[in-house]
Amino acid sequence: MTINIGGVVAIVIFYLLILVVGIWAAKKKPEGEDDADDVMLAGRSIGVFVGIFTMTATWVGGGYINGTAEAVYDTGLVWCQAPFGYAMSLIFGGVLFANKMRSQGYVTMLDPLQDKFGERMGGLLFLPALCGEVFWSAAILGALGATLSVVLNMDHHL
Repeated sequence: MTINIGGVVAIVIFYLLILVVGIWAAKKKPEGEDDADDVMLAGRSIGVFVGIFTMTATWVGGGYINGTAEAVYDTGLVWCQAPFGYAMSLIFGGVLFANKMRSQGYVTMLDPLQDKFGERMGGLLFLPALCGEVFWSAAILGALGATLSVVLNMDHHL
């Protein structure tokens, strides 16, 4: 079995870089900013430029990249719908919902629905969102496994 040393080194450097940036950002944070909402929402003071890149980084993960590449390879660019659907949903979400949700102090897309339809409906609507997050996490781990199977020259199913 031959291992792609350059690929392993690149993966290790990538994850070390992420770790270093995370540690640096944690040390840069002023004292007393331990409120979970402040940490997750950056005090609601993210600019447009950083916000665009943050949303892109949130949505465009390994599962998206591998899935898009596979769809284009199998059926061609015309049948690969994910990039167009993602782009449209981000644009429509930003134009139609972002300002109103920000002014109301909402944190998630479920918050306005829970306000309108009650806590029981909010709890029920949480279940599809939870499933989506679990499946998205599985897609990310599957993409990591696919990457490692190529770099380590292993069978993908193993």
